[in-house]
Amino acid sequence: MSAVQEVTAAPALEAVPKRAMTLGAGTSLIALALLIAFPLFVKNFIIFQMTMLLIYGLAVLALNILTGGSGQFSLGQSAFYAVGAYTSAILMEHLGMNYALTLPVAGLVCFVFGFLFGQPALRLSGVYLALATFALATAMPQLLKLGYFEHWTGGVQGLVVTKPDPPETVQSVLAWAHLKMSQDMWLYYFTLLITIAIYIFSVNLLRSRSGRAFMAIRDNEIAASAMGINVALYKTLAFGVSAAITGIAGGLGAIAVQFVAPDGYTITLAISLFLGMVVGGVGWLPGSIVGSAFIIFVPNIAEGISKGLSGAVFGVILFLVIFLVPHGARQVAMVAQHLLGSLKRR
Repeated sequence: MSAVQEVTAAPALEAVPKRAMTLGAGTSLIALALLIAFPLFVKNFIIFQMTMLLIYGLAVLALNILTGGSGQFSLGQSAFYAVGAYTSAILMEHLGMNYALTLPVAGLVCFVFGFLFGQPALRLSGVYLALATFALATAMPQLLKLGYFEHWTGGVQGLVVTKPDPPETVQSVLAWAHLKMSQDMWLYYFTLLITIAIYIFSVNLLRSRSGRAFMAIRDNEIAASAMGINVALYKTLAFGVSAAITGIAGGLGAIAVQFVAPDGYTITLAISLFLGMVVGGVGWLPGSIVGSAFIIFVPNIAEGISKGLSGAVFGVILFLVIFLVPHGARQVAMVAQHLLGSLKRR
């Protein structure tokens, strides 16, 4: 077998059918109802954790579009997350822009950044592309500490971001109903609304002509090029879209945490997002929330088991998850769907 035939015969990632990328309508409505009702019964700290769950879920979803959709590996998502976070923070604190308006700006800035980075990355693939993005993630915190940008970024000390209050119209409606809404609860619902909008956009994107081009490139780049797909354009477009969504997630993260600093966006964050994608299931968009929950809550569970050996406990849990369900939450969902189908036939 020739080298070209070997490349043609071996896809980079396992193909995921378009129908398997999302949840069913009934399951989606149940999940949405739970997400809407959950903050009404918990304290503000839990609401904050759920907000971060949605934010990291967006970042994992963005990586899923890039890797699960177009087959490009990236360990540099923390760089795009940092650019989005700093864009929102600078616009809010230095220019006085409304927090909601900073998010599309952060997304646009990161889209341009990701698209431009994707141009030189076209020559790379597989582990070499992963190493290039790894270098980007490693360099970003150091770039943010440079004195040239210190006036805007705050340098090593970072920037404090003001947490927004609910809009006056919302407060008026709640006051009429003798109800109150905390800042954390408002930010959770605001983040949930944006998450739903981006999720719907992502599903439609992967089902569109561009999404089919992404998946054709993922499955076999040579065959996609032979069918007339502009491989260079769609690979850079995938990078840009993924970076834009990650930037919006970064902006939301800056608003939720109320602080941005270079050391908060190290390579550890990039690896965590990649881990979340793998645990959630590569190419399965609903798994992004599952992967986000894993990287947020499992370290706390590991620390609760053993504070001195929390890293070792986390490693054991991760090993067991990868060993038992190598395809992540998508595999669990498929098994559950099969069992439910068997019960219905009975």
